[in-house]
Amino acid sequence: MVNFDPNYDIPRDLEGFGEESFDPQWPNGARIAISFVLNYEEGAERTYHNGDGHSEPYLWEKGASGGYKEGAPYVNAESEYEYGSRVGAWRLLRLFKEFNYHWTTYAVAQAFKVNPNFAKACVRDGHEVATHGLRWLDIWDYDLQAEKDYIVESLKLLREVSGEMPVGAYYGRGTPNTKALFPEAFREAGGEMLWCSEAYNDDVPYWVDLPAENNLKDEDKKGMLIVPYNYDCNGKSTAVLVSSADISVRADGKFHMSPGFVGSDMYEKYLKATFDMLYREGGKIMNIPMHSRIIGKPGRSEALRNFMKYIQGHEGVWVTTRREIAQHFKGKFPYRPGHRA
Repeated sequence: MVNFDPNYDIPRDLEGFGEESFDPQWPNGARIAISFVLNYEEGAERTYHNGDGHSEPYLWEKGASGGYKEGAPYVNAESEYEYGSRVGAWRLLRLFKEFNYHWTTYAVAQAFKVNPNFAKACVRDGHEVATHGLRWLDIWDYDLQAEKDYIVESLKLLREVSGEMPVGAYYGRGTPNTKALFPEAFREAGGEMLWCSEAYNDDVPYWVDLPAENNLKDEDKKGMLIVPYNYDCNGKSTAVLVSSADISVRADGKFHMSPGFVGSDMYEKYLKATFDMLYREGGKIMNIPMHSRIIGKPGRSEALRNFMKYIQGHEGVWVTTRREIAQHFKGKFPYRPGHRA
């Protein structure tokens, strides 16, 4: 049963910035900020060897038809995840080095721990590390203290393995308390949270008030900066899984979901269409979620490369990390209680 604490409830905002939206005034007059995000989960997913009872049924090549097996490792599924860490992750690293682009890594701490060379290579090449959990599991039933401990442990392990303390977070499999709990957990881990992406409701960053700060003086409040995420540009797709709690969506994940991307050409066209609209509007973020076991496959990586070549042909394109987006926004539009920007 979920442990929902009203003290961590951030109210819904159905108005946003309204008809005119909001111009974040990207650096050097850029028309668009592009945030590539690598969801790195391989080695932290459910596996028989970690006592989960079965191997991960979610987001591998067989999709909904793959199913899962009880009582022993399902080698087919586990081998697909191994492809992501053994091959796909390194292919993406080489691809981004070719273009001199940087991504934000939504890193599951256990996944980095079992592939520390990749963790260190991400930092070496200038890619941001953000927390995506301690393991790639649903924590819906965790109470507040258990969840805070889980976040703190993930941050400490990511810092230990990669050498970089995260300043941002995205779980996607948290509780209703997760978003407002993050800042406390970051401080307890010895860090400071700069951004949170536990939201899908806008194309520009914005501030939210934190319920835990309601009784503070305005000058003592810090608020929380939201850098919204999305699922629609994700190369993965929705699958029918073990339980409803397991159903979620990511962009390149739509190759493994229904309805989703049928081929790499559809994925490439959708990315270009999204870019064209946001570029024309100006002042927006384009999120491009990736998974090394999915977009790291050769044909999909080539489609991604075609998209990267496409945006290179446009002026005013800022390919950046979420940390840099947050730093820019915070500098231009400091937090004011009760204001989105």
